[in-house]
Amino acid sequence: MQDNKLIFQVDAFTTEPFRGNPAGVCFPGKEMPREWMQNFAAEMNLSETAFIWKDSGNWNIRYFTPSSEIPLCGHATLSSAHIMFTTGMAGRNETIIFSSLAGKLEIRLADEWIIMNFPLYELVQNEIPEELARYIGATPEEFHRTAHGWAFVLLGSEEEVRSLKPDFASLKNSPWGDLIVTAPSSDPRFDFTVRCFAPAVGIDEDPVTGSAHCALAAFWNKKTGKKEFMSHQVSARGGILKVSLRGDRVEIAGQAVTIFRGELVVS
Repeated sequence: MQDNKLIFQVDAFTTEPFRGNPAGVCFPGKEMPREWMQNFAAEMNLSETAFIWKDSGNWNIRYFTPSSEIPLCGHATLSSAHIMFTTGMAGRNETIIFSSLAGKLEIRLADEWIIMNFPLYELVQNEIPEELARYIGATPEEFHRTAHGWAFVLLGSEEEVRSLKPDFASLKNSPWGDLIVTAPSSDPRFDFTVRCFAPAVGIDEDPVTGSAHCALAAFWNKKTGKKEFMSHQVSARGGILKVSLRGDRVEIAGQAVTIFRGELVVS
């Protein structure tokens, strides 16, 4: 299969179409100008679109929301690896190595789960901002800042996480425009529940957020002492992730479904 000028849409962190988090996956055949990639991501109008090309035999990946470039995206990485494994661009026993703005990312396939090796993001606890409850509609039990610049909130229950109705217009230009909210899961199949909001980069709510688990793994490890977790992201579309702490790295595993494929006719 040729990998030039192909585009796909994939639903990530799910085994069901129209669930999980949709991502665009674009193989433009070569590195494209940043403006072109940004325009293409805006055209796709998904939370993230990944662009993948080979340079001197190495795979490169970059991620764009409809309004900005971001250094790392879990569901777009998962979607990209899913396409490469299912189309034969990569062998099922091969480890894919992507060069990204967040460093080298290693991805492998095991028991039909795609396992991504990502950096671990530590957190620093801060005082709870007095006005934050008004922005998100719930009173935090803890407030942290993550190493990748996100605000991070612990709530008391899954019900509180599910019932959040943030004021996105106010959040967008606030210090909490990228926000992870978590609580223990009320479902015994899962360890914790999470929702992620990113109006600062044009995404009111991200349906399933792999990269957030780089911080969630560190947080829940300190809370519980565990190193293996099942996460349930309780957005409207929902998603399930396996998360494992591996020293200063995190392994995040998920599944995916291809929705459509096409061919670029612009360059």
